[in-house]
Amino acid sequence: MHNRVIQELEHKILLQDFKLNSLLEITNAINTNQPVEQLTRILGFILKEQLGFDKFILFTKQDNWRSLLKTGIKGKIKNIDVEKDLFRFKEITVIESSPSKILDEFDVVVPIFHKSQPLAYLLIAGLEHEKLRLKETLSNISFIQTLVNVIVVAVENKRMTKLGIIQERIKKELELASEMQKLFFPDDLPSNKRMDVSAKYTPRHEVGGDYYDFIPLGNEEYIICIGDVSGKGIGAAMLMANFQATIRTLFSYQRFELDFLIEELNQKVMKSAKGEKFITFFIAHYNADTRKLKYINAGHNHPFVTTGKKVEMLDQGTIGLGMLDELPFINQGSLELKPNTTLVLYTDGVIELENAKNEFFELERLIKLVHNYYPLSMEDLNNLIFSKLDEWRADKNLVDDTAIFTCRFF
Repeated sequence: MHNRVIQELEHKILLQDFKLNSLLEITNAINTNQPVEQLTRILGFILKEQLGFDKFILFTKQDNWRSLLKTGIKGKIKNIDVEKDLFRFKEITVIESSPSKILDEFDVVVPIFHKSQPLAYLLIAGLEHEKLRLKETLSNISFIQTLVNVIVVAVENKRMTKLGIIQERIKKELELASEMQKLFFPDDLPSNKRMDVSAKYTPRHEVGGDYYDFIPLGNEEYIICIGDVSGKGIGAAMLMANFQATIRTLFSYQRFELDFLIEELNQKVMKSAKGEKFITFFIAHYNADTRKLKYINAGHNHPFVTTGKKVEMLDQGTIGLGMLDELPFINQGSLELKPNTTLVLYTDGVIELENAKNEFFELERLIKLVHNYYPLSMEDLNNLIFSKLDEWRADKNLVDDTAIFTCRFF
């Protein structure tokens, strides 16, 4: 009896040493940043060589459920649907019988959870069913669950670290794209005795799909335009950059009638976006000598002109560019600007900005601001409008790119 007690104590001590050494080995591998293959190799050695299990498989969740480690199983695991077959197991469970033929080949399922979310499932065959050994084996399996938990969390941390590196690279690329995009916006808007022109733009993300431009055509004539791409992100920004470059290139060679230009731009957008995106666009041609403004509005938010009281909406034009292969109609608007007239162009990020009550900022509020602060310079007016937009949204994030482009003609 005395010898038996001593043997049991020695066995417990050896078992504790084994568990401690196993944890130390895995912890050391994690701390020295060993690859995932080395971590699973250690786990496989413990399960097979030290605990005597000759058949097991470990499923882990990354993008999809897949087997990270398997031993004693030939070929690919095709007949185990993790979500269907294993999600019902919330704790270590001895498999008495299962409707799944391949699952019935294993003796125990060991689930690994983190904050009630399943991270992994370990299936083991070779469980000792004798009463004296079963209790000890199940105790070992609880330890195995701890080991697997440590390894799976380490693997997930590696994956997230790698993802973080990728995201950091993407962030740097977006920052570069943002700086490049700024080069497409005019930085020499005139402010003189003839006119005062200013713009302000805040993209929702690093790069955006809003656009404005001011292109002098000699000393007396100017092209004024603003646009917005459907959808956001890099794709929208790239489409808009290509669109802007096209406009600049076309005007660098010769002048075009606005209706011909709109047809050409529609074809360019259709070719580039392949019907997946479209651009709302407003373009005007202003002759400072005659004070005449000709324009076409291709589905954009209606710009307006005002002398501080009366407002005229610039709504003549056509549909958005890239919606159809052929524009069904093109109407050109024309008006003569009186001295001290202000032209206000904007994108939908302004009038569709929501406050805490989910109310839109709306066009009427923008017009009222322009009238109330009419004596301000265009730069000061734009800054004031953006400060009012910030007050309106308070803690809410921008839902869209936001651009204001104002021109006062003296």
